[in-house]
Amino acid sequence: MSACPHRQRELADRENVFLDTAQALIQRDGLLNLQMSRIAERSRYAIGTLYQHFASKEDLLVALATRNCLSRVDLFRRAALWPGPTRERMLAVALADLMVMRDKPEYFRLTQFVWSDVVWNAASPDSRRRSLAASAPLAELVDGIVAAARSNGDLPASVALEPQALTIGPWSLCLGLHTLAHVDGMLDAHAAGDPHRLLIKHLHYLLNGYGWQPLFDPADDTAVDAQVERICKAVFGTACPAPSPQLLTSPETSHA
Repeated sequence: MSACPHRQRELADRENVFLDTAQALIQRDGLLNLQMSRIAERSRYAIGTLYQHFASKEDLLVALATRNCLSRVDLFRRAALWPGPTRERMLAVALADLMVMRDKPEYFRLTQFVWSDVVWNAASPDSRRRSLAASAPLAELVDGIVAAARSNGDLPASVALEPQALTIGPWSLCLGLHTLAHVDGMLDAHAAGDPHRLLIKHLHYLLNGYGWQPLFDPADDTAVDAQVERICKAVFGTACPAPSPQLLTSPETSHA
């Protein structure tokens, strides 16, 4: 009976070795240069052993992106369970994402790559299913904010979307703006200014459209910046995220 848990730990430890090695190679050589043979060689395992864990490079990349995504759970939980207004808790989730961008920009570059149809559709159904199941706690935390807002009257009953459907709006906005911000010069060409402030302003316009109370004037940059600073200190005990010098580096060319 004791051999089974030991064997499971052994497999999990070996899988983490493969994922750690892949992450290091991506940071050194870039995503497009990642090779399964190099992962096996650097991990000091036979390539057949690597394929016992991951049937393809796409499966390995999905697993790595999922592990990186789960590193956000603590920040998301702090944002979602903070006893502040529900609207500000939604903003805190977006700020948690920005903190990850600041500290681990390579995580988002990998997510961009993995969520492309070239990688995601080539991964096995089991790999994709495990990824979606593993990231479910993140979605549940955000859905819980919407449910609380509806329960206490912050979100009007006229917004008929279920929590899982409503949160796709803010999620799409965050994901889209992050994607544009990582394309060198894209937002500069549109004179967009600070992408962090722009994201928060767009989120406020979206939440105002939902009628999410209390309404907020996103045109007031001073008020937006003050609110962001206050939420960051109250929820995370830190200053608001500043733009990373790597933020506008192309994912195709970056080795960071």
